This record gives sequence, structure tokens and C-alpha cells, in this order.
Amino acid sequence: MSDALTAAIKALDDYMAALNRGDEPAINAACNFPHVRLAGGKVVVWPNHGDYKLQDFVARAGDGWDHSKWDERTAIHVGDKKVHLKVKFSRWKKDGSLIGRFETIYIVTLQNGHWGIQARSSFAD
Repeated sequence: MSDALTAAIKALDDYMAALNRGDEPAINAACNFPHVRLAGGKVVVWPNHGDYKLQDFVARAGDGWDHSKWDERTAIHVGDKKVHLKVKFSRWKKDGSLIGRFETIYIVTLQNGHWGIQARSSFAD
């Protein structure tokens, strides 16, 4: 695995771990900004580090959301400063029941020495 792909996967792992523990600063740390999300017929841009709010995610995650997990992460394109990944993830309730599975494209970039999720286009709400 290339250094860029390893770094991109780590950014995704850091994001998911932060999301699941409800750590908003760490969620922001796993991203690069401006951060863009295309989903549910809308484009949302978070211009600056710290703009991504956990409460916004929880509001759209589904009734009873407790945690999410990666089901698949496949590299599409890998460059020295940018990686495109095809991912599938699932959202779960605390009782272990599935809320849903979603396909997404993530773009992870290298900015000022930091690998972070910069953009995503998802079929999730």
C-alpha cells in the first residue's frame, strides 16, 4: 500500500473513531477545509476547521443512531497529494439493529502536511 493510501485510510479511521465517540474536535481534525458534502440533493460546505458540528450529523444519522462502521474502502485513484476512495458504511443502533448501509465517494487530500477528508458524495441523507 502506498504512503498516500495508508495516510488516507488513517484519516478515514480517525474520522470514524471520532464520530463514534462523539468527539467533535477530533472529527474536525480528521478533515481538511473547506470541507464539502454532496448528499440528499444538497451541497454543504464547511469553510473552516471547527465548522463541522456533531449535532448536525446526529440530526441526519437516523433515529436511534449509536455508531457507524466501514464496510468497504476501495481506492479508485491514488496520487501523492490526493486519494479518491469508494466506500460503503453502515449506521447502527445501540441494540445492534441496522439503520442503513450507504455508498459514498471520499476525497482525502494532503494540505500543509495534513491528510484529511476534504469532500464526499454520498447516497446517505
